[in-house]
Amino acid sequence: MKHLFLIRHAKSSWADESLADRDRPLNNRGEQQLQPLGKALQRLEVFQSSDVFASDATRARQTARGILPADLPEDRFHIDPGLYTFDFKRLLEWLKKLDDSTERVVVIGHNPALQELADWLAKHAPMALPTASFLHIRLPGKHWRKLDKNSGTLEHFLIPRNYSYREFERKHRNPIKRPAPGAITDLPATLQLQAERLKQLEPGVILGLDDEFLHQYRIALRRSRALAEAIAEVSGTTRLRPAVAQLKRHARATGRLRDLHVFLADLPALCPDTPELRAALETWAGGKAASRQKRLAKRLGSVRYRNSLHSWESEIDSGKFRKLVSGLSGGDIRKAILKRLRSFNRGTAELLHTAPDEDFHKLRKQLKRIRYLMELDPGARKQDLKTLRKRQDLYGRFQDLHIQLELLEQFRKDAPETLPEAVAGIIDLIGQEKADTRRQILAMGGLGLG
Repeated sequence: MKHLFLIRHAKSSWADESLADRDRPLNNRGEQQLQPLGKALQRLEVFQSSDVFASDATRARQTARGILPADLPEDRFHIDPGLYTFDFKRLLEWLKKLDDSTERVVVIGHNPALQELADWLAKHAPMALPTASFLHIRLPGKHWRKLDKNSGTLEHFLIPRNYSYREFERKHRNPIKRPAPGAITDLPATLQLQAERLKQLEPGVILGLDDEFLHQYRIALRRSRALAEAIAEVSGTTRLRPAVAQLKRHARATGRLRDLHVFLADLPALCPDTPELRAALETWAGGKAASRQKRLAKRLGSVRYRNSLHSWESEIDSGKFRKLVSGLSGGDIRKAILKRLRSFNRGTAELLHTAPDEDFHKLRKQLKRIRYLMELDPGARKQDLKTLRKRQDLYGRFQDLHIQLELLEQFRKDAPETLPEAVAGIIDLIGQEKADTRRQILAMGGLGLG
């Protein structure tokens, strides 16, 4: 069995017309594609025990330098002028001359040669291979020279917007539109937009190659739930209770994985002087994140999940729902905002220095819901939203510190022999920062908006 990974170079520049094609470099967007591409390839273990070959064209060499892992042995990376070709037949002949002891081969090259080679080798090859895309073809047999048409199986095919949220956002910009002055947002349209965004984000969430997909997916869930709760609150209806409960369950199912993503991202700052501890924590938290990722992917692929979202879409598209919200006004939204502000301010006034962390967590969630409602209010002031976001960031930092301490305590239980003094030192530092953040929150008091 052989494994062939075909990678098209990242996006290149045509700015300097005097350059020969072989000498064209990557453009800014191409440079930005390298980090997420390399991360995706490493998560899929593309370079594990693979020999890597790149065309000698400048754009291919730059792509290789930007995506190869730092620990790849030098003798497994090769620049080959023969790979600067646009003819798949020449590329096929190159493959057939490979040593049979080579089991896994990565080729960084050019179209149309790569795409046409894939089409020749595999029955269900993609119709297009954009820049910074890659595919994995599994080939039967032990001999490269015996490669045959349609003999391969396509294992993976990913384009940039599958593994990079930045690239995804280029194709799917879906901001909530601000209403015209004095007009309320079209609530059914806003909720339909969020439901559509959930579906657009799901492939990236399931793949789990860029943590930002999950973050944005959670935002879409929370926005949908906040609006549904507000509509139910203002209108007095009970028909939205099942949908709200489902949205809450879907969000809860993503919570721990998101916590682990944030923890892993914070590790360089947490362990700047203890690389051994950082590596141990990355292995420990990474294993837990991988397990959670599999569970979430399975959940999002289930019939039950699909049916729940279909039911929600049917609800917000129904005539009864439209009738329900047609009577709501900007004033109704503001009443809901004021009610929640009063609840938040009461909760803030009741906070004590000895209050449990859960009380701060509840207030943080209230802030999010107030903000989502304010974004629908045609009369909302930008300064109020800015104030709200700053307060939300402070509560969010407190929650992140709480989670960091929780995870570090769990790590200490799971691996008590791993640099216990260093772990204890980090726990003490985070505990001090958390206490300082708590004092800042307590000193701020309630919100006076508008």
